[in-house]
Amino acid sequence: MRTPRARYFNTTGPCDPRRHYMLPSTQRLPDAQALIDMERYFVLHAPRQTGKTTALDTLASELTAEGDVAALSFSCESAKVAGDDYGAAESLLLESLRDAAKWSGWPEELLPPDPWPQSTPGSRLRAALREWCHRCPRRVVLFMDEIDALQGNSLVSILSQLRDGHNARHKGRPFPASVVLCGLRDLRDYKVASGGSSDRSNPASPFNIVAKSLRLGDFTADQIADLYDQHTQATGQEFSKDAVDRVFELTQGQPWLVNSLANEIVCEMGLSGTINTTQVDEAKERLIRARATHLDALVARLHEPRVKRVIEPIVAGASPGLDAAFDDAVFYVRDLGLIRGTRDLEIANPIYREVLLRVLGDRTERFVRADPHSFVLPDGRFDLPGMLEEFVVFWREHGEVLIQQEGYHEAACQIILMAFLHRLVNGGGQLDREYAAGTKRLDVLVRWPYTGPEGERLMQREAMELKVWRAGENDPTPDGLVQLDRYLDRLTLSTGALVVFDRRPEAPPWGERGAFEQTTTPSGRQVTVLRV
Repeated sequence: MRTPRARYFNTTGPCDPRRHYMLPSTQRLPDAQALIDMERYFVLHAPRQTGKTTALDTLASELTAEGDVAALSFSCESAKVAGDDYGAAESLLLESLRDAAKWSGWPEELLPPDPWPQSTPGSRLRAALREWCHRCPRRVVLFMDEIDALQGNSLVSILSQLRDGHNARHKGRPFPASVVLCGLRDLRDYKVASGGSSDRSNPASPFNIVAKSLRLGDFTADQIADLYDQHTQATGQEFSKDAVDRVFELTQGQPWLVNSLANEIVCEMGLSGTINTTQVDEAKERLIRARATHLDALVARLHEPRVKRVIEPIVAGASPGLDAAFDDAVFYVRDLGLIRGTRDLEIANPIYREVLLRVLGDRTERFVRADPHSFVLPDGRFDLPGMLEEFVVFWREHGEVLIQQEGYHEAACQIILMAFLHRLVNGGGQLDREYAAGTKRLDVLVRWPYTGPEGERLMQREAMELKVWRAGENDPTPDGLVQLDRYLDRLTLSTGALVVFDRRPEAPPWGERGAFEQTTTPSGRQVTVLRV
């Protein structure tokens, strides 16, 4: 008899409980069962690679095993090629549905009819589902995964047929008891994609039968601990509580990141013994440098107009827009998984935060010619004052050109300094960056490990705050010193630096910028202020 393979952390495709560590679907979709019991039609949405398909497949299997329901999860992705040809979209969907049922392991009496009943384009799906539900001895429940694949007329046609079938159920006409539309987007974006508005006022909308929109949430800290404990039970290798807490801090529970960090540690780095926070941080850096497919897919969207409109004020710390178009863009970017919050907008997690700035700063890094080794002091510490002096030279020479070339114009100053700093720190230390819309600042912490005089491993920490002085605004230095004080309080540091970019028309000529001064914060700390 063949010995089963050990389970592992999955980072590609749906999870299989026989091969992968995974959480029960009921933990992740606590409201879905109740809505299905009430025979509701609803939307389930979540960003890519958060476990939607896994949760749907598992829930469908569990519901079918109970004996009252024939629950089937199938993908709509094959219908993407149909475009606006709704007849072709119907045929492709029905083919996908039949294929999923064929390989479900169901008894013959539960399977859909073969062939499907004949009907005219625009009514095939409704006729096929009605005939199947008429024959099936159980209530039929459908999970339509990757519904995002349908666009325009095809989307309108499919959803209209679902609406018509749903509304005729009270007349005794058979139709699925519950249908779940599953994809990346929330309800309002399906309306826009099908040519409608994002409001709920249209009574003829094919969406007026949808009872609720559920979002598949990220993992909680306890769920991460439960997932990692499965590995411990299988292998004996533990993740320390501090390591689990660090994973949650870095990922905010994003499922692909949670699994990828563990996979990087266990498989790629091949570590043995109890996993600690240092190893988690190393895995994070390796993951970011590798720019895995998941991360690349996210950053590829950065220059989409709706995405840029939301991300740019977050990076710049600027106040977000107040119009309806901006609100729609926020919902879209949040559905992509790039941000969290609706009022205080911020990047979804520290790993995404790091990746976005690195990607946006790629062009600037190519201009940096300074040798990173020249900023390592004889005792091994990082020379932050020397780095800032070198940045002044760089800014005078390249700043104006780089600002004009930067697609994220409002956030150009922040992106350029972060790229410069990353080029010089990367490889010897790490950067932690904090930014959010409306804060009017970007906070940076340099963490630089070095060896002490007695051979002990030490960690140097240097904090900076970035501010931009724009036309028509007051000098941001006083507010910046207050904010820097708070940041240093949180880090328990006694000193730091404030960098103020002067973007006013009356700012000094480029060749004269770069004035350093020592000043005192409101709490009495001695700090450096750099004006460029």
